[in-house]
Amino acid sequence: MVDHAKAEAAGAERRLQELGIRLPPPPTPFGAYVEATRTGSLIFFSGMLPVVGHEPRYIGRVGGTLTAEDGRKAAETATLSALAAARDYLGSLDSVVRVVKLGVYIATEGDFRDHPKVADGASEMLLAVFGEQKLSGRVVLGVASLPLGVPIELEIVLEVED
Repeated sequence: MVDHAKAEAAGAERRLQELGIRLPPPPTPFGAYVEATRTGSLIFFSGMLPVVGHEPRYIGRVGGTLTAEDGRKAAETATLSALAAARDYLGSLDSVVRVVKLGVYIATEGDFRDHPKVADGASEMLLAVFGEQKLSGRVVLGVASLPLGVPIELEIVLEVED
């Protein structure tokens, strides 16, 4: 079990180290866009996919070729990519004031119902790294398809120190 108060006191970079989490290389665009855009104290990240080194780690739909647990792991992988993009953009995750928005889009079969369990892969990773006081609410949606055939796409907005 993660001690959320400890996560907040330690800072994000230290928590990653304590949890033994090594971030993958930051993701690179698959098209004509940038990974992050800042306006004021907010950073909007392009859709984060479960990729490492420009290669999808999961392909398929949750509730079809992938289980809810596979979807959860894909959400964790996408979150690690988002954290890597944030660190690359900011220089350090310690400048994150809070997660302002988390949107989790899940490619599912029509009768799939465990969306929250899948999305928890992303939420719990953010909780472990940033602590409860820096978390936001979230939106979780089931969709017919996502880029590259991946099962998860995350929408993340961070507030950062000026």
